[in-house]
Amino acid sequence: MPVTPPLARLLMLVAPALFASNMLVARAVAGTIPPVALAFWRWAATLLLLALLFGRPIWRQRHVLRREWTELLLLGALGMGVCGAFVYIAAATTTATNIGILYAASPVLIILLGHLLHGEHMAPHQLLGVALCLSGVLVILARADLAVLVGLRFTAGDLWVVAAVVAWAVYSVRLRYRPTALGLNERFAGIVIGGLAALLPFTIGEALLHRPPALSPETVAWVVFLALVASFGAYQVYSMILQALGASEASLLFYLTPVYNALLAWLLLGERLAPYHLAGAALVLPGLYLATRRRPPQRR
Repeated sequence: MPVTPPLARLLMLVAPALFASNMLVARAVAGTIPPVALAFWRWAATLLLLALLFGRPIWRQRHVLRREWTELLLLGALGMGVCGAFVYIAAATTTATNIGILYAASPVLIILLGHLLHGEHMAPHQLLGVALCLSGVLVILARADLAVLVGLRFTAGDLWVVAAVVAWAVYSVRLRYRPTALGLNERFAGIVIGGLAALLPFTIGEALLHRPPALSPETVAWVVFLALVASFGAYQVYSMILQALGASEASLLFYLTPVYNALLAWLLLGERLAPYHLAGAALVLPGLYLATRRRPPQRR
């Protein structure tokens, strides 16, 4: 059933919380569930859900999946491997608020990579937006302390997040420009399979070097929550909003997600906004707006 614009605008109030949930869970379970295992089992549960809902069309496309396996493996390693595990590793030494604001810069990096790698046009206001956004990221990384920036003494968790943001940008640009014969759900399932293949040896290595995750009701509940809410639910709701309202209105999610994330981190995790958070957000959010704003075509 198609989603009407009024319903899509109601979903806009829910979707940022769905996307923020992954960052909140990352911080909530830091130190209790091994990060690579959490990423692996999250996407394994997501694949099970996709198989239950779209198993037949996925099976019909198995020959195409086999033909495109190298690309799907690369996309999975970037989107589910690096972006999944790195955020959970980062949460041990940085806050959910930091993760949310730093991740808000990813659309700007996607635009920049599209310009550098594929010649996409960038207007002057978009270049200004990129500069503002990257300046905001540096403010957060340095905690608004010039000595930290000069001495390159960054928090390890923030650097893990930056690596995840870069991987997400490369994933998004490649996803857009690489041709495929697969449908939307079939390609997503193939990417998830590629991500699981990339994560599997690191999951085994983590279990051998440290410890396997405890099979407890709490661990299972977190994995199911991530699969239903942060993986499947967030992307399905975003697709509905995109179809009903278009890319312009749907892009508001980029601005709302770090705001929701900071508010929920304060309410649920007891995190507090520091002055450098506000300074960084004051640069990242306007920069994000400028970088993603397209000028309407002029009438003759």
